[in-house]
Amino acid sequence: MDAAQYIRRHHRHIAGRQQCASAVVKHIKAPVDIVWSLVRRFDQPQKYKPFISRCTMRGGLNIGSVREVNVKSGLPATTSTERLELLDDKEHILGIKIVGGDHRLKNYSSILTVHPEVIEGRSGTLVIESFVVDIPNGNTNDDTCYFIKGLINCNLKSLSDVSERMAVQIQTAPLA
Repeated sequence: MDAAQYIRRHHRHIAGRQQCASAVVKHIKAPVDIVWSLVRRFDQPQKYKPFISRCTMRGGLNIGSVREVNVKSGLPATTSTERLELLDDKEHILGIKIVGGDHRLKNYSSILTVHPEVIEGRSGTLVIESFVVDIPNGNTNDDTCYFIKGLINCNLKSLSDVSERMAVQIQTAPLA
């Protein structure tokens, strides 16, 4: 399958009036199991999300669990409260919804999927993150989507860097 087929299958956000929705695609030169091992850790987003300084869980790592994240300075927020909506280890799907915080992201939902692919003859990963969010008063659809896609691109670039570093460490690890 290609990215468009995965988006049609897993990323079906329906934007209402005063909402925007979009998707970001990233190709990572690391096997899907390494990438998924980072993505699935709803309780440790700071492992690859550069704007998160701390995460505190309420409850276990189950559907409906809530995390409180502290956001690093430089963004128009300090905290975000997020609920785990979907965690599918077989299909590699993570869904979250923002349920609170001191920011303007109201009714934000995202789906992140990871898919195996071959990049330059090696095991790689196609990552797709889609979202839907309310457009804040005073902003346009384009402004809102541009801002969110910028954040997602930063997160996925960091995910790529961390995953690729892990893949190299595994490939160069001495055999026991």
